[in-house]
Formats: sequence, C-alpha cells, structure tokens
Amino acid sequence: MEIRPYRESDEEAVVSLWREVFWDAPAWNVPEEDIRRKLEIQRELFLVATEGHQLVGTALGGYDGHRGWVYYVAVSSEHRRRGIGAALMQGIEDGLVAMGCPKLNLQVRADNRGVLSFYRSLGYMLEDRASFGKQLRRAKGGPDRHGK
Repeated sequence: MEIRPYRESDEEAVVSLWREVFWDAPAWNVPEEDIRRKLEIQRELFLVATEGHQLVGTALGGYDGHRGWVYYVAVSSEHRRRGIGAALMQGIEDGLVAMGCPKLNLQVRADNRGVLSFYRSLGYMLEDRASFGKQLRRAKGGPDRHGK
C-alpha cells in the first residue's frame, strides 16, 4: 500500500470510490466539483491510498490557521480493516502538524455510528458540540437558502 498526494489521473477512481462509500451524500456534494475546489487550496492535503494500480482510499485535510479539518476519509469496502484508513489519517495529521496546526476536527454523520470506533481507536474523542451548516450557493440539485 502507498499513501501519496492526489494526481489528476486519479479523478475517475476517486469519484467512483466516493460514490460507493458516500452513496447517500446530499445532491450538492458533487465529487468532481469538490475535487476541483480542493486542488485550489492545500492540494498537498489531498491524499490517496493505492495498492498496485488500484486506488483504494482517500482523505482530504485542511487548515484555516486555527483548526484543522478532515473530510472524505474513504476506503473501498473490500479493503477495509487493513490499516488503510489509519494510514490516511496519519498522513493528514502529519501534514497538519507540519503546518503548525494545533488541533484536528472531524464530523461524522449521526447515523454513521459504525465509524465511531475507528476514530476512537486513533485517539479521537467525541466532543459535546452542536454542528451548524449553511449552504452558501445553490448547487445542482441542492436546496436554495430557503431549503427548497
């Protein structure tokens, strides 16, 4: 297994993986658009895991000068429980530490309880927070500012 930065030639495999892993993602999460936006900002924190020529995992990190965040941690179903997710998270953590980031945050959908033990095993703690969000622009198929 290799953890490395994303390459443009990875796009099709990343989109396919995200559609498999995040099959219930909201309509406004358009993988191609998310990839394009990430490549414009801290592209070095867009990591992929490969085995041979097959892309099997991803993780995106970001640092705003105050806190780090991680997104799109995904491992293909047939490659799980082999340390790939942990290696991707370590790569993101290492990149953020190198930038001077003091703390990493992540969010998990409330109905995705199966992943909680994974993050706990990596030393993450469930924090008592309320998560707010707001769509700033209408994406294809996404709600407008009135939720329609």
